[in-house]
Amino acid sequence: RELLPPWLVIVAGLTGIVLLCVSTKDVPMAPLRTKYAIVLDAGPSRTILFIYQWTATKANKTGVIRGCSSCPVQGPGVSSYSDAPQKAGKSLEPCLNWAQKEIPAEQHSQTPLYLGATASMRQLNLTHPILSESLLAALTETLKSSPFNFQGAQILSSAEEEAFKWVAVNYVLENFFKYDWQGQLVPSRKGMAGVLSVGGTSAQLTSELEEEQQGPKEGVRLQLYGQTHRVHTCQCPCHGTEQLRSRLLSVLIQ
Repeated sequence: RELLPPWLVIVAGLTGIVLLCVSTKDVPMAPLRTKYAIVLDAGPSRTILFIYQWTATKANKTGVIRGCSSCPVQGPGVSSYSDAPQKAGKSLEPCLNWAQKEIPAEQHSQTPLYLGATASMRQLNLTHPILSESLLAALTETLKSSPFNFQGAQILSSAEEEAFKWVAVNYVLENFFKYDWQGQLVPSRKGMAGVLSVGGTSAQLTSELEEEQQGPKEGVRLQLYGQTHRVHTCQCPCHGTEQLRSRLLSVLIQ
């Protein structure tokens, strides 16, 4: 067998020594362009702060996100503070302080911060609109004082809330897109799932409208991953868990 030339062996050896001696700090790494967002889900019984993150990777102009951590706010839902709105704002501070530690400081000013209130605040807004406005003002004051990029605090309509649930379920099921064997994002080509949401007082069934069923003002229109979806929610009042429990107790008593 032919032997390697001596000069080639020497060059190879010197290359190995150089690679072993170079500190990893001397090799610049391309920074991962990770971005963050904070969403506060203000539900009837409690509020939860969620942190989401994503990179520059997109699927048909829509970001690919993942939830990375959450912080349950101590105390009841924000609507329970209608007699003391300032306490509602103060209740958010521990989780906001926690989020400052979870998200890099240089990203704070670029991190959007949202709060969406649901059923109990919708009811309060119908019965006592002035109280609901005071609560939202107190929450807004606290959120604006944080270092994050506050984008708004609002009461979600029932249709909006159910549409967001529909998006979340189909996102987790990879019905919008999926990863192929090479790790590339490709269309899923699966049908969209309907979502049955059972609350305390009612149940809601949310599904995508067929093209021939899409009226000009019907449903919630969503533009996601290069496609337009229009989802519609069918309300089923008196089919929530509280009503079912009451019916069961009534049968047992009889």
